[in-house]
Amino acid sequence: MQCEMCGETIRGIPKLIRVEGAELQVCSRCGKFGTEVQQPRRTDVQRPAARPAQGARAQAATATAQRKRDMFDYMEGDIVEDYAERVKNARMEKGLSQKDLALQLMVRELLIKKIEKSELIPEEEVRRKLEKALGIKLVDVLTGDAERKTQAKITQTLGDLTVIRKAKK
Repeated sequence: MQCEMCGETIRGIPKLIRVEGAELQVCSRCGKFGTEVQQPRRTDVQRPAARPAQGARAQAATATAQRKRDMFDYMEGDIVEDYAERVKNARMEKGLSQKDLALQLMVRELLIKKIEKSELIPEEEVRRKLEKALGIKLVDVLTGDAERKTQAKITQTLGDLTVIRKAKK
């Protein structure tokens, strides 16, 4: 094992230290540069028996299953640019005040105010509640035809216009 600070091979037991918030496994010489972190001793926990791998497909499946999902994995499309206007207009058409809408959606009134001022993009759950309560769409989902149209509108760059000529030797 190598020291994560100096790169030399660690002889003996590595020390776990914290340097500016990062925990590093270091040699005894580099241990003085940080604060030593006590490792919890887990004597009561036994490791499960290792299963033989069934191939690359099984390894890939476990890797994707262990990856945490983030906000962008749950999104269905892109939120429209004029979402604030749509929310405000739909709320006014229904004859609701910001406070009434907030009570109906069970969110804070300040959240509705910030969404209508374009200061805050609504999260997925709030966006769905707004769409359902006001009968509007706030997400622009590209279909296959629309995607092809956007890909077909490729603008030329300077590299497309220039012709490079090789110099004669």
